[in-house]
This record gives sequence, structure tokens and C-alpha cells, in this order.
Amino acid sequence: VYLSPAPLYHAAPLRWSMAVHQVGGTVVVMEHFDAEAALAAIERYRITHAQWVPTHFIRLLKLPPEVRTRYDVSSLKAVWHAAAPCPLPVKQAMIDWWGPIIGEYYAGTEGNGFCAISSAEWLTHKGSVGRNLTAQTMICDEGGNALPPRAEGDVYFAGGGAFEYHNDPAKTAEAANAHGWTTLGDVGWLDEEGYLYLTDRKSFMIISGGVNIYPAEIENLLVTHPKVADVAVIGAPDDEMGEQVVAIVCPADPSEDRVQLAAELSAFARANLSHVKAPRRIDFRETLPRHETGKLYKRLLRDEYWAEAKESA
Repeated sequence: VYLSPAPLYHAAPLRWSMAVHQVGGTVVVMEHFDAEAALAAIERYRITHAQWVPTHFIRLLKLPPEVRTRYDVSSLKAVWHAAAPCPLPVKQAMIDWWGPIIGEYYAGTEGNGFCAISSAEWLTHKGSVGRNLTAQTMICDEGGNALPPRAEGDVYFAGGGAFEYHNDPAKTAEAANAHGWTTLGDVGWLDEEGYLYLTDRKSFMIISGGVNIYPAEIENLLVTHPKVADVAVIGAPDDEMGEQVVAIVCPADPSEDRVQLAAELSAFARANLSHVKAPRRIDFRETLPRHETGKLYKRLLRDEYWAEAKESA
């Protein structure tokens, strides 16, 4: 019995649901995601399998303890997550709660590669999205040259499936390097065993004072703070540094004093990150522009801040 907490007009939820039907299973589709409703569905329908995104896990973990323990989730046999990097404390907390049944994969609709990792593997390779099952993972420099283990660069797949973007030959060409290897646009590194570790989307990178800063690291920290319900980190224009790190936070308690909370989050960030990565500005909103799948439309936030800076100039 498979639970789909995400809508079926996205590739992964649709394909998972179709596969379950093809083998004679039952699919339970949530009309919209609600953390407690998901737990209730697991108990009611005796869900055995499900696919999630990290945002779902975060919202589940932020439920009060008495709500989390109210529902029986012992029917779960295997669950998977994908679509975005999962903060290490979040994944560890989910394994502690549901047991070592949580798998993770990294792939795209392009079908050019597929990395996967089990709970057992992850516990000895924390932060990894796994090893490639359908292609060879290559880490490349700006010139497309292969880099050695633990060197950070662009993530490419060699020997995987060919693809092209609909009516967009330029974008298709940009996704391949001189070797014919293709990329989904992510940055990361490999360890000596071939396990892939993602840093962030290349397009999300912030360059502040000549330093490359990846928002995912900052977001993964801030979202673990008990007073944070959701967070996005972007680069906004800065006359001195080129870009400044801005954290846009949804408080868990909307009535929380914003000035005091900003100071608390700033101190939390500086205590756990290098100071150049700590947000220089913290803004607050009730919600962030997320898709029903949990995907954050970060580009909309970035465009908004850059447009405001342009108008004020």
C-alpha cells in the first residue's frame, strides 16, 4: 500500500503510483499535504511504502511529540525521499523515529543517471545521496575536466541515458560537456568509494566578497532551529560585497518578536557556520513560495529582492 503525499502531475509521484498499480498494489493519494493527516493515513490504510521530500520530513518532525506518538506507523516497510538535499539532523531523526527503512535517491526526469543509498549505507556515509546505479558519476571543473575524490565541482553523468529539452536545443547543449557527459546543474563531490555528496544547485550559489557560498548549507542549519517553520536563503545585491546572504524565515510562532528572533537566529548561525556564511539580513514572512510537492521557488524570491534593489537605485 503506497502513500503519495505529493500531486501526481510531477514525474516521481506519478511513476511511483503507476508502478505500484502495475504490480497490483494500492495507491493512496493525498489531495494536499498535511503532516498530521499523513500520519493518520499511514495508520488508517496500513501504508507500507511512500515517497517523500525533505520538507515533508521537516514538517512531520515539527509536530508536537504527543501528536507524533498518537499514530501507529509500524506498517511502514520502506520509504524513499528525493528532490532536494535533506539536512543531516532531519534524516537522522527520521531514521531514529521510523527505523532504518529510509532510502534516498538523486536523479532527474532527464533520466541520465540514478544514485541511491539505503539507511545502512547513509549511516556510514552521512550526507551522501548514494552511488550511481545506471551511469558513472563524474565531478568536473569549469573546463569539463574530471576531478579527483573530495574535490568539489559540477556533477556530471557519463554513459547514462540521452535526453533533449523540448524545443530548446540551446539548453540541451548547455547540459553536456565536451566529453558528452550531462549534468542536472548541481555541484558536489565524490568520496573514494564513489558516494556522491551534493553541495547545492549551481544557479543558487551566492558570491559575496569573492567567496562562493551555497545556500543549502545555511538553510539546512536554520531549519533545525525550533523557532523556524521554514526558511529560504538567497543572495541579494550588496554595494560592497556584490551579494549579501539573506535568510527569509517563516517563524513557527507568528507572534514571536521579530527583532529578538532575528538576533537569536543570527547568533545561532554564527555559532555553527563560518561568519562569511552567516546571514547579514534576516527577513520574516508567513509563507514561502513552495509548490505542492514541497519544492521551493527560490528564483521568485531572488527576482523580488533584485528588482527592489534596482528600483531603489
